Amino acid sequence: MEIFDLKVTPRHTFGKGPARTLRRQGLVPAILYGPKRDSLPLAVSPLDLDKIYKTSATEQVIFNLIIENGGSQKVTAMVKEIQSVPVTRQYLHVDFYEISLDEEIVVSISVEVTGKSKGVERGGFLQMVRHELEVSCLPTDMPDNIQVDVTELDIGDAIHVEDLTVTGKVKLLADPGLTVLTVVAPTIEEEELPEEEGVEEAEEAEGEEVEAPQEASTE
Repeated sequence: MEIFDLKVTPRHTFGKGPARTLRRQGLVPAILYGPKRDSLPLAVSPLDLDKIYKTSATEQVIFNLIIENGGSQKVTAMVKEIQSVPVTRQYLHVDFYEISLDEEIVVSISVEVTGKSKGVERGGFLQMVRHELEVSCLPTDMPDNIQVDVTELDIGDAIHVEDLTVTGKVKLLADPGLTVLTVVAPTIEEEELPEEEGVEEAEEAEGEEVEAPQEASTE
């Protein structure tokens, strides 16, 4: 897996006001933390971050953070969380987590479907139960995605975690019996039952005045 260089700078002001000022300057507040370091507030260019994500084939990117503060310090990290505006996707804050290339990490990897199943061609629907699965591996062994070939799946068939194939250095952490996807039968609309004979005539007659029988004249 490719490791991307990303320049960041330490920041020394905190709070909502300084954060807004930083964003007006074209930067985003960030923080770097990890099991072996104290939290370090940073500032990062959203344009640089966007460029890396567009280049990478996955959202699980490994960064080589170049911390510029007079000299430069390099730290290997991944994004733990990104806060952004829902509509515009503008970055508000980025959390970086320091990692070691020699130690396994736990990450969520997206499930990607390949092929078109026989069941779908017959009118069924492919139902994704799990869009991501947790794996454990070294950072450099992290897969871009977990591919599932559904070509042979018919209506009623399913793929479980135990059916998936990953490289030997990657371990799936989910329950082996967990359903990942399935092909379900199409929904059949209920047909209207034929109305009983005479019902229509009765409905047409409903509400009509019925003339009372005339009594015989006694005159």
